[in-house]
Amino acid sequence: FIKANRGVTVNLATVPLDDKKTFTMLASGDTTGIFQLESTGMRRYIKDLRPTTIFDLMAMVALFRPGPMGVIPEFIKRKHNPRLITYPDPRLKDVLSQSYGIICYQDDVLLTAITLAGYSWGDADKLRKAVGKKIPSEMKKQKEKFIEGCIKNEMTTAKAEEIFQLIEPFAGYGFNKAHAACYAMIDYQTAYLKANYQVEYMTAVFAAESR
Repeated sequence: FIKANRGVTVNLATVPLDDKKTFTMLASGDTTGIFQLESTGMRRYIKDLRPTTIFDLMAMVALFRPGPMGVIPEFIKRKHNPRLITYPDPRLKDVLSQSYGIICYQDDVLLTAITLAGYSWGDADKLRKAVGKKIPSEMKKQKEKFIEGCIKNEMTTAKAEEIFQLIEPFAGYGFNKAHAACYAMIDYQTAYLKANYQVEYMTAVFAAESR
């Protein structure tokens, strides 16, 4: 439709990822027809968030799931006020810097266990499976192992328990970072098309929905 109507060939692989028109539209909550961002709840959060980077979209699609959804308001606050950014432990700064100190992804869970509790990659994969399968008995074992490891790495029991509580919501539903990145790219690409070629894009959306 874009090529026929405007004589323009759009290559989605090369569109700029910092298009102001796209982010302005997202910040307005005008997300009808945008992949993953159409629901009432997501529309409200995107409007509050006013995303400015692809990483913001990644975090939002990962957090808008049963389990981690509860931290979205805190994520939005930190986005707009960097002074609120803190880390569960200073050693996690490199792991959580893109998400303002918030655990967003399964990857964050694994790297937290490796960094703070001394997990091997093999142990971390067992934690991933326990979280993903939501098995209470296995989660109990992992909690004990995690706290024990943190204590060995000079952390108090209370602090270790507090950090494990940040991990537990991912037993509800957690995205890995690669999955979130793929979703965020489609979010952005569809938003870019709507922001810059609205008539053609919405015509395509209506045509697809009517089939």
